[in-house]
Amino acid sequence: MNGFVPLGGLVLVIGLALLVAGIRKHKAQHPRHVAMLIGGMMLTAFGLVLAGFAIAYENTPPLDLNSGAAR
Repeated sequence: MNGFVPLGGLVLVIGLALLVAGIRKHKAQHPRHVAMLIGGMMLTAFGLVLAGFAIAYENTPPLDLNSGAAR
């Protein structure tokens, strides 16, 4: 396992924590809380994508595009 899966998981957890904190304090309508919501969503999505692509990269064989017949 390469280091991108734990890194993606860590970013995912940090993003979720930021998102929950932003949701709890969103009633005050401060720009800081809105930024926490946006940043939390972005970090959560980035963590999911990073971990998902790392897992897919580890589990798929490499493509050999030179082995097929020419078209």
